[in-house]
Amino acid sequence: MIAASHLTRRFGARAVVDDISLDVAPGEIVALLGPNGAGKTTTLRMIAGLIRPDAGTVAIAGVEMTAVAGSQLRGRVGFLTEAPGLWDRLTVRENLEIYAGLYGVAHPRPVVDRLLDRLELAAHAAVRSAELSKGMKQKVALARALVHDPPILLLDEPTAGLDPEITKSVRDLLEERRAAGCALLVSTHNLDEAERLSDRVAVIRQRLLAFDRPDILRRRLSGGRIRIRVAGDASRYLHAARTFDRGASADGSHLALQLADPETLVPAVVRALVAAGADIIETQLERPALEDVYLHFVNAGVPQQPS
Repeated sequence: MIAASHLTRRFGARAVVDDISLDVAPGEIVALLGPNGAGKTTTLRMIAGLIRPDAGTVAIAGVEMTAVAGSQLRGRVGFLTEAPGLWDRLTVRENLEIYAGLYGVAHPRPVVDRLLDRLELAAHAAVRSAELSKGMKQKVALARALVHDPPILLLDEPTAGLDPEITKSVRDLLEERRAAGCALLVSTHNLDEAERLSDRVAVIRQRLLAFDRPDILRRRLSGGRIRIRVAGDASRYLHAARTFDRGASADGSHLALQLADPETLVPAVVRALVAAGADIIETQLERPALEDVYLHFVNAGVPQQPS
């Protein structure tokens, strides 16, 4: 649905985005992660067709984003920008109905009514945008991005400024859109949110540093380290463990091993320990948190190819 290839954007002599390629399939949420100034917003704006890349291409459903095709393609995209950008003097309903008209929605009022109900904004429909809290403005901006029922959503910090209850309702809404076949690219600093929502994560810092499923990135970082808890003193079974990893260690009732291919080797390790007389209580494959994975790639700054 979204295919960005070798995107590059410079402001003066500085490359804000440098040769980034990524894709988002229908029914998929990709989280775009990176520190402030990493190029996340610029990448979203290029994919939305709001600014042109200095190099590279963007295709939406197989159609390249060009000056000629851009207007039509932008109608298929819902874009939540970093700042809500609402008309302050207009009410919530007026903001949404005007945008519905701009997108050519045939019957905007019932569409707006559904969004107001879904995002719990109905009580604020007649309130001018200038009088809304930051969180309410964010919800109205999200409703605006959804008003034409786009198959593609580009969301820049969709839950910024929202309280936990509203944040959950927004997450539920995004999961509904994914289930409906929407392609979602979500920029966020909230790693817990990325962990909960995303099918894949793209870590960028001007360049693409990592792009894969969270579990695969965690596995790549952990390198197949497992911990096995046995009944009694684990050191009694080190000899069996070291047939698989010469550096295996024991600490109390725990054995720690590093395995090249845990999914294949763990059953064999367990069988060997049982044969040596061990009673296995628990086997755990250590997985770093997404935060650890993120910090590793950002601090290392070395691009990683998807598996």
